[in-house]
Amino acid sequence: MTDLPGDADFPDWDLLAGGTARTPAGIELVPASSLRDLRGRRAVVGVPGLGWRADLRIDDSVVQASRTYVPALPEQEWYRAESEQTEVFAPLVPLERVWVERISSTVTASADLTLVSLDAPPARPARPARDVKAITGLRVVRVPGPEDKTGRDQRDLRAVTEAYNSAEGDICIRVCRELDWYRWAWSGQPPKTLEVPIHLLWAE
Repeated sequence: MTDLPGDADFPDWDLLAGGTARTPAGIELVPASSLRDLRGRRAVVGVPGLGWRADLRIDDSVVQASRTYVPALPEQEWYRAESEQTEVFAPLVPLERVWVERISSTVTASADLTLVSLDAPPARPARPARDVKAITGLRVVRVPGPEDKTGRDQRDLRAVTEAYNSAEGDICIRVCRELDWYRWAWSGQPPKTLEVPIHLLWAE
């Protein structure tokens, strides 16, 4: 016996939105060597054919012994350093092993299993939050409602709950700013959260 909503419990959001589903742009990964300003960007590091490490932030490249490196920090350390203006140690990663995240409307989801190349980290299309079984802690995008024609996608958010029934009877997920999500870890201070209807949320 479970109180979790099943597929039949979700309204036809596309119908309620007038038949137009708002899909946020996905994430593509481009070589860091193709960009000039790297400071503060989200990045993925790794070795082709081996694997990838994400949830990092990087700084501008440095040259040591005629080789170019990129300082890379776990996001939590980057947010803490920026928020508290503290110095932190950032390991140096060879430039050719760093890819930078970039929002791209050309990245779309496929209903079928898609095999990827191990030559570079794969692009990540946005997924409807209602299709994600365990969303707590994931990066999410909040899109404008169907009545908001001028609103912009809101990013740098983290989900702090799974789907639940709100006091108004809507299926919602609570989210917070990513900075507050990480501050929760290093300070123990719970974040301020916002209740968002599930049909307005996508997992990055």
